[in-house]
Amino acid sequence: MPQTTLYDRTGATVGSVDLADALFAAPVNEAVLHQAVVAQLAGRRLGTHDTKTRGEVRGGGKKPYRQKGTGRARQGHRTAPHFRGGGVVFGPHPRSYDQKLPRKMRRLALRSALSAKFTDDAIKVVQAFGMADEPRTKAFVGVLEALGAGDGHERRVLVVAPAKDEPLLRSAQNLPSVTVILADSLNVVDLLNADAVLIEQPALARIEEVYA
Repeated sequence: MPQTTLYDRTGATVGSVDLADALFAAPVNEAVLHQAVVAQLAGRRLGTHDTKTRGEVRGGGKKPYRQKGTGRARQGHRTAPHFRGGGVVFGPHPRSYDQKLPRKMRRLALRSALSAKFTDDAIKVVQAFGMADEPRTKAFVGVLEALGAGDGHERRVLVVAPAKDEPLLRSAQNLPSVTVILADSLNVVDLLNADAVLIEQPALARIEEVYA
């Protein structure tokens, strides 16, 4: 069973914690990781783009000119695609980009992402962020710097909280490179994008309960 150091909000070592083999020592399946990332990013697309066909554009009705005797090609409608203001051929229309991914594959991808981050020493377990007493951005930046996670502007930091924590959210909302996420809402894209993953100790138990 893998172990990692337990830190407090000042960056001091206060002990160690055991990690679940199924989550932090699993084989990294790159193919499933790639498929999960593609599916998640596809699901974020709105799919609201739309173009007008020749039946939807304004105009038309009368034949532009007579069929024969003009020396020009015969035309029946001003809404044809080759006319200015005509309809669009094979243009995009509203659609869903959602990709179905089996639950087992989603879980496997998440375990692979957690294991890869743990292997890269990017995961740190924090006893508590303790932002309830001082919910300020400056105070939270001090916690990040003490934990070696940067100042919230350059290194991308993923903070995993056990439950909704308003003081923590308010403290991190002005930091462009910090994302706060709940333990039961982990996703592959946020994990892979993060340079540092800070997990609050109660959130670790929740992660193991939901995903192990």
